[in-house]
Amino acid sequence: MMEIVWSLPEVSVREAVEQLRRPLAYTTVMTTLDRLYKKGLLARRKDQRAFVYSTRLTRQEWERQRAGHLVAGFLEGPNPSREVLLSCLLDAVGTHDPALLDELEKKIRLRRKQLDREVEL
Repeated sequence: MMEIVWSLPEVSVREAVEQLRRPLAYTTVMTTLDRLYKKGLLARRKDQRAFVYSTRLTRQEWERQRAGHLVAGFLEGPNPSREVLLSCLLDAVGTHDPALLDELEKKIRLRRKQLDREVEL
């Protein structure tokens, strides 16, 4: 649903139904858009008798938020959850694009320097 909303400046429930690749009931789409609105992911305004929805977050902001929630959930758990997170992250990055491991290492070094500077202040 978010892909549809990102693809248009604004979208009504009817327009969203028309954009779907598989048939869904009008009420299902309406409920989904309403839930996304209530979660703060969409903005909406009244246009005659229907709501028109638009995004509050860019795709990049949304992905960052989702990833942040996922990582926070693992970090708040017991130590084994942290190990699973790090292990899976390294495996996925290494499998997807080994060059990303170098980028990850650079980011870690940079973040450590930033933290060291903050401690010095």
